[in-house]
Amino acid sequence: MKKSLLALAAGAFILGAAEFVMMGILPQTAAATGVDIPTAGHFISSYAIGVCIGTLILVFGRKVPPKNLIILFMAIALVGNLLSAVSLNAPMLIVARFISGLPHGAFFGTATLIAKTLAEKGKEAQAVAAMVTGQTVANMLGVPAGTLMAEFMSWRLAFAILAAWAAMTIVLTAVWIPFVPPIKDAGIAGQFKFLTHRGPWVILAAVFTGNAGVFCWWSYVSPWLQRTGDWPSDLVPLLMMLAGFGMVVGGQIGGKITDRWRHAGTAALGQAISLTGLVMVVLLPGGRWTTALLTFWIAFGLFFISAPQQLLMTEAGQGGGELIAGAAVQVAFNFGNAVGSIVGGAMLTSFNMDYRFTGLGGVPLAVLAVGLLAFYSWRCETDTQAAQRMREVKVG
Repeated sequence: MKKSLLALAAGAFILGAAEFVMMGILPQTAAATGVDIPTAGHFISSYAIGVCIGTLILVFGRKVPPKNLIILFMAIALVGNLLSAVSLNAPMLIVARFISGLPHGAFFGTATLIAKTLAEKGKEAQAVAAMVTGQTVANMLGVPAGTLMAEFMSWRLAFAILAAWAAMTIVLTAVWIPFVPPIKDAGIAGQFKFLTHRGPWVILAAVFTGNAGVFCWWSYVSPWLQRTGDWPSDLVPLLMMLAGFGMVVGGQIGGKITDRWRHAGTAALGQAISLTGLVMVVLLPGGRWTTALLTFWIAFGLFFISAPQQLLMTEAGQGGGELIAGAAVQVAFNFGNAVGSIVGGAMLTSFNMDYRFTGLGGVPLAVLAVGLLAFYSWRCETDTQAAQRMREVKVG
């Protein structure tokens, strides 16, 4: 992997870990701040809201070289995670999580542009998938490590390490990422011109509903594994590692298929995989091996769709809106995250804290996402750009 992609992957790692680690340490943070599990779901939602608000950074930073934007985003991540590590109560942790989420969407929009610009012709999706690998590795290694720290040491240590990782990424970005010129300055209004077309709204609606469906269940995966799967708390980190492995494999396979087929068709396939898993969460009685398989299965589908959706939106924003369009995917993703956490908590309250019903709350949303992506592929994605993505191969 190119050093520039490694630097971007390092940034994706900290943001992926900061976003997802809360799912593995939710019981400990709830106990430390004196709130119940459904209320602790606000620690997840506040990060997601920060993602949505933070995208506005790109509106006013459109003239800034992308490399400098990445450094700014890592500095904000450093501050947010440091504040999370020293939070004294629930309101302070909610604010800290909000700050941590501010650079998330803007980072992925900018990093997608850099990865696509520096990629070999015909391998753009694989380059984006390589960048996103940092986020998936965060789920395979960072989240389980954070869960272990919360179980045996302190959940605060996880956030302190993330702050140090952000500082390291600032250095890597300065040294390894070459200069990439700013996007075409289309003015503030011009950055949003792509939203005057139907296609981008269909994609964003699919990202939102699909992620909301998965996060109805994923937000409460740690207690689900313990209550439904009868896994002891000290083995939950291993299952978080299994989920992360599913995300890594899903992301790489999704990237390869995207470079060879319709982007929206690939995303619809990945969303259908997650939908099947959510149905099984509801229908199957539980047990250790069943819950372990479903943890891998749904995580595989969740990141199978990352590269195609990022590229769909970045291409939709060509002409000055690339950064906003790429970031919009993460806004929709995390808005779905916030709504999914709330819906999942409501399902728990309504069904006497039976964690299988978090999947029931997600199924209708996931069905809608599959339908939207299939519609986009059928009616909007008439040009797959397959010819443009072809590259010359010399034989002999």
